[in-house]
Amino acid sequence: MSPRSHKFVQVDVFTDRVFGGNPLAVLLDARGLDDALMQQIAREMNLSETVFLFPPTRPDCVAALRIFTPAREVPFAGHPTIGTTWVLAARGMAPKGAARFTLEEKIGPVPVELEGDPGRPSFIWMSQQDATFDPALENREAVARALGLTAADLWPAVPIQPGSTGNKFLFVPLRDKATVDRAVLDVRAMLEAMGERPRMGIFVFAPDPDAAAGRVYSRMFGPHSSGIPEDPATGSASGPLGAYLVLNGMVKGSGDVKIVSEQGAKMGRQSFVHIRLATRGGAVTDIRVGGGVVPVLEGELRI
Repeated sequence: MSPRSHKFVQVDVFTDRVFGGNPLAVLLDARGLDDALMQQIAREMNLSETVFLFPPTRPDCVAALRIFTPAREVPFAGHPTIGTTWVLAARGMAPKGAARFTLEEKIGPVPVELEGDPGRPSFIWMSQQDATFDPALENREAVARALGLTAADLWPAVPIQPGSTGNKFLFVPLRDKATVDRAVLDVRAMLEAMGERPRMGIFVFAPDPDAAAGRVYSRMFGPHSSGIPEDPATGSASGPLGAYLVLNGMVKGSGDVKIVSEQGAKMGRQSFVHIRLATRGGAVTDIRVGGGVVPVLEGELRI
């Protein structure tokens, strides 16, 4: 039996230069691949996520995305959505000249918007659902210890709290950038601190001391939840991060708020995740996450 061939493209997301941001592999036509084989391919690629493209099942969507980490399939993710949008546009697989279209993911339709040349966009935005937050973890010292830190290293008077716009993360606010860089995850200790809660990525961050600056320094650990020791840029965490920062007064602003999250610097893959949201009557809505995409390589997978 002759091997099947599947073409793929690899891009770097949330950056404007090669070898920055978060790398993503996109298989352009995944028809004929079953779940087990897609998981094996994602493990072979060994990136934070690998996207498998299928024809959409919804008439309002351009393509259907299946998104796999090295350990599991996820229903929704940020850098795969933005990177895949660029690939579809650049390869003529999106409606010609369209600055907006919709992708089908496991959580439902995800709208995207392109800036610049629609055939080679300079920047891409994705819309996210309104953020939801679970009750805060009260055992703050245990969470800090699981990160190799102490309670004094936590940002005071704000919660350690799970949040989501489709993919759940535990948000742990730390006192400054240096503390974020010192964090080292002890998986067993963190799982004990989280108790019966489902496994989720651990997102640590420190906002700029000037709450009007709209900047935050971030890292995300996920060896226990997605097989990723550390993620260079986490778009699906950045939407709820933006809501968390505004709701807890760590970023000041009213009406339309702009935030930039720097992530991946500690691991040598500096990324800039742009967050836009609206504040209305104390609520946060209209969450969008965006960034640049750079093509890196093309290949052919034979199975």
